Amino acid sequence: METTVRLYSPTYREIRTYIIATLFIAGNIILPQLCHTIPQGGLIFLPIYFFTLVGACKYGWQVGLLTALLSPLVNHVLFGMPPAHALLPITVKSVVLALSAALIARRQGTVTLLSVAAAVVAYQTVGSLFELALTGSYAAAVQDVRLGLPGIAIQIFGGYAVLRWLLRR
Repeated sequence: METTVRLYSPTYREIRTYIIATLFIAGNIILPQLCHTIPQGGLIFLPIYFFTLVGACKYGWQVGLLTALLSPLVNHVLFGMPPAHALLPITVKSVVLALSAALIARRQGTVTLLSVAAAVVAYQTVGSLFELALTGSYAAAVQDVRLGLPGIAIQIFGGYAVLRWLLRR
């Protein structure tokens, strides 16, 4: 299933970049707060990555990178989540997601279910390897995959659905 998307790539010199990124950062603040009302909701649904994925696919690496870097930091400062020990791995995963999603979307010129899945697999793989190198713990490295399969599915199918919806706007 393939959807042609108008891909935008505003630069850091455009105010539009910061406005769009702010909207996606807000989404990455609100969605985790909703998920954290459920016990272990953050670990299960991986909500802090959702709008990074959508923003990077639709608006390119600049918006994606701003969203990826600022979402975990703002959430941590405002709510203490993610906790300090998880901030670096989550930020690395977010950055890898933003860059891989933007690269895949730009190269294909379209967004497909497979391309969204590829971006999610890429950030989970690189992020897990980074976390393994950082902590030396295999359990910590695969926690997102072990507990977060519902969140991964939401990112893939939900992200694709939101991108298709954005096409109609």
